[in-house]
Amino acid sequence: MADTAETNLSKLGLTLPEAIAPVANYVPVARTGNLLFVSGQISKSPSGTLLKGKLGVDVGIAEGQAAAEACALNILAQVKATVGSLDAIVRVVRLNAFVNSAPDFVDQPLVVNGASNLFVNVLGDKGKHSRTAVGVAALPLGVAVEIDAIIEVA
Repeated sequence: MADTAETNLSKLGLTLPEAIAPVANYVPVARTGNLLFVSGQISKSPSGTLLKGKLGVDVGIAEGQAAAEACALNILAQVKATVGSLDAIVRVVRLNAFVNSAPDFVDQPLVVNGASNLFVNVLGDKGKHSRTAVGVAALPLGVAVEIDAIIEVA
């Protein structure tokens, strides 16, 4: 029998954080049918530390990947809070990733691999997805990465 998503998280030495509450007039997840539209999750570690900075200025690619991984963990936390179990995930359909970038920084896809790799390592083939990786001038609270997602659930 295949490992569960939460078992895979544990094997990776990762902890699912509490779902982050919205800070404005929106919901963290909007569900329509079997699709969850997860609002942008910022790079906030499970311990609550904001992973801040600008790629190509004061944040390196490895740190950016860790920030993207934190976003992915926060997305999974929102899914679990909404449907009760990560094992309800049928497929991660799409990620839209925003990387706080210097004007000449062009490695956004490498940064976002931190999130993509986490989804595949935790969910296997169900974690494979389409995505965008866009550089932006600034993100809320000065974080390094923000990612939203569309996830199909059972």
